Amino acid sequence: MKQIAVLSTDGIVNRKIEYYCKQTASDFSPVFLESEGKSLEYLNYELPEISVLNFSDPEINMKKIIKIIEDDPWIHYGGIIGIHNFDDEAKLENSLKNNNIVSLISMGSMDFNFPRVLKILNQNRQIIFQREIQRQLLTSISGSFIIDNDPFDVKTYSNLVSNYLYNSNFINSDEKDGLHVSLMELLINAIEHGNCRISHQEKSEWLDAGKNIFDLMREKNQNPKIAKRKIYFKYRITPKKSTTFVIKDEGDGFDWRKRVKQITDKNYLLLHGRGIMMANHYLKNLSYNEKGNEVSFEMEHQVNESNVLPGVFNDQEERVFENGETVFTAGEESNFLYYIVSGKLKIIAKGKILTRLTPDDIFLGEMSFLLNNRRSATVKSEGRSVLLKISKKSFVTAVKKNPHYGIFLSRLLAQRLDRLNQLF
Repeated sequence: MKQIAVLSTDGIVNRKIEYYCKQTASDFSPVFLESEGKSLEYLNYELPEISVLNFSDPEINMKKIIKIIEDDPWIHYGGIIGIHNFDDEAKLENSLKNNNIVSLISMGSMDFNFPRVLKILNQNRQIIFQREIQRQLLTSISGSFIIDNDPFDVKTYSNLVSNYLYNSNFINSDEKDGLHVSLMELLINAIEHGNCRISHQEKSEWLDAGKNIFDLMREKNQNPKIAKRKIYFKYRITPKKSTTFVIKDEGDGFDWRKRVKQITDKNYLLLHGRGIMMANHYLKNLSYNEKGNEVSFEMEHQVNESNVLPGVFNDQEERVFENGETVFTAGEESNFLYYIVSGKLKIIAKGKILTRLTPDDIFLGEMSFLLNNRRSATVKSEGRSVLLKISKKSFVTAVKKNPHYGIFLSRLLAQRLDRLNQLF
């Protein structure tokens, strides 16, 4: 059973969360944290993959909670569902852009939107913030989403995908933002023009009247035939290359060749065409099927890079090794370990390459370091590598000051040993 941390003192909100967890996703168990101290302790020691934060709660200082998460996202990497009663959701969303936001839900829409988010999370666990999974990927992973014909769900799926690829170190922060925007536009287009069959003239008239386009989509969904249509969203992640996507709707398609030409018209772009334009800017190999109801595209991965460093080790010495340089040799004393920021490193023993380590492996030389043994192998950089050199004193001091790091690092090392045991 997956535990969900709920930071809220609002009885009504908490009862709704408990009810919908039982009704919609019984495998999710809410843990209610009704004080700032309990909230911080739970976040630090349990490291929940999903947290619900009531940003309008008067009893818990959410700004302090968010600052702690932002100061060390390496350890606080779980997804956040935000509950609020603010009029300006866009302002709240902008203030949280550096966080792993899965969804923002107003209190007035909880009964409709919260169970939808739980359902999405429950059905798509393979792509929900699980660091351990991507580090064990040796080939590629494929999956698919079947998305209901409602614009609210689009943002949740876009957040899930872009957060996952960022947390896996496949894309950097700028690429994450670009991918999120592109997915939003293309998925909304699939609902708007594909399944709801909203014409460009109808959209223009609606927007000219000062109305929200999402309301027009929901108005169209009053028709049961339209409401039952789905969006089919497939992905294939090849860790060392790219992620490819396919989005397909159940509409009649459109003349995509004509639309691609129209995006050069500035007047046209005031109301239409921005989705295709943004997707062309951020994505690779964007193409449509002949009918025009399916689009495929690709997001290239960065290679052997780490997006976020452990907060407690930010002040450690950075070492750069060029191709072929030796990091340490077999038999040397082991009084420090390395955090792998970027690059690839060869582990060599008795003249043979045993394995290669990348940022996915996190640490280098930790076993001999912790056991006070001499180095059991020689390590050389394959290409350019950047490492943080962490002395035993710095390591112990960091864990003493931040004891929750000791638990987290123990988990990581246990996973590393388990993976090595599987290899050998």
